[in-house]
Amino acid sequence: MRLQVCYGGTFDPVHTGHLAIACTVRDALAADVRLIPAADPPHKGETHADAAHRLRMLALAIAGEPGLVIDARELRREGPSYTVDTLRDLRAELGDQAPIAWLVGSDSLVQLHTWHRWRELFTYAHVLVVERVGSRVDPGSLGRHSPDVQAEIGPRWRRAGELSASPAGGFAVLPLPRPRPESSTELRRRLVAGEPWQDWVSPAVAAYIVRHHLYAPRHRSPAPL
Repeated sequence: MRLQVCYGGTFDPVHTGHLAIACTVRDALAADVRLIPAADPPHKGETHADAAHRLRMLALAIAGEPGLVIDARELRREGPSYTVDTLRDLRAELGDQAPIAWLVGSDSLVQLHTWHRWRELFTYAHVLVVERVGSRVDPGSLGRHSPDVQAEIGPRWRRAGELSASPAGGFAVLPLPRPRPESSTELRRRLVAGEPWQDWVSPAVAAYIVRHHLYAPRHRSPAPL
């Protein structure tokens, strides 16, 4: 069965770095990638653009990209967007045998033990870490900074290409081929400061941000959806 990779985030806004990661995972693992925008991420606080805007920008960003789909279940669910609940729902939907992986960045791995019911993640899915250039996933360093995480993933470690052979329970690392400078935080800062930003998003997303005055100083009035 084809691996289903879940890529969660606020996508506030979605940028070319997000798209590059999704396409890298899709191509390297012959996977379908579900981009899952969060409604209320407990570990990040409030979003800057509302859900309708973030969802529309995500649709514009992935238009024409095969194997990339939007899964908006967290936007329809009330309350905090806990990853374990999303994976439980997806597992019930896809069945016991479908291989599922949840994608996290290497910088988020050290914080995995702070996630809600984090050990249950492995009941429903694999955990796949995208290893950014200069941010290597090192078991020794992880053991020093997050010993609980290292103890949990150590016996689960396998090659990324092996994740599709089982439904859940594994851990793998997939290196990115080159550095990605994009950051939603820096992108929003550039927008507010009036600095160049358009090359970090697709033309369609850039046009949408300008049209709706997103991430602009508060005195501007947004255009209607």
